[in-house]
Amino acid sequence: MVASVLQRPTLVLNRNWQPVNVATVGRALLMIWNESARVVDPHDYQMYDWADWSRLAPQDGEPFIRAVRARVRVPEVVALAAYDRLPSAAVSFSRRNIFKRDHYTCQYCGVQPGGDELTIDHVVPRAQGGISSWTNCVLACVACNKRKADRTPEQAGFHLRKPPGRPAWKPLYAAPNVRIASWEKFVSEAYWNVTLAEE
Repeated sequence: MVASVLQRPTLVLNRNWQPVNVATVGRALLMIWNESARVVDPHDYQMYDWADWSRLAPQDGEPFIRAVRARVRVPEVVALAAYDRLPSAAVSFSRRNIFKRDHYTCQYCGVQPGGDELTIDHVVPRAQGGISSWTNCVLACVACNKRKADRTPEQAGFHLRKPPGRPAWKPLYAAPNVRIASWEKFVSEAYWNVTLAEE
């Protein structure tokens, strides 16, 4: 039980309150303890250091970590004390991130049939020398992938909805498939539009 609570996601903001990462609760509590971050209360935006946060009793139904002398509330949002740059981390190329980048949508016909009915398509097929990369892989529904077969979109008479490429980093790419309501105050609407497509 404690291990699962420690693995829950916590949104990490920079000093200017822009999302820069998603950390586990365990990592977030360590940052608060080390004074490299403070907890942000998403209801009133008050900030807490370790001493203040550890004195707050959890509300009914709120997750917490049981320590020797107290129950410590689980932080959902923290702000870094010194980091004020935007993230420069590159989004790793993976099946999960292609689904997120393409919003669970076929890049040829625009349908959103659900994850089981979507495949990864190589724009330039591997049979023609295409490689697995951000600029050569897109989501395609089973029907479009079958019709395209081992041809390029031009050869098959298809048109891509947008050119594929490496997406800009957002908390979406660091977080597991999760939606935490309190994050809505700190991340853009575009983030949630993509997240909703996963549910």
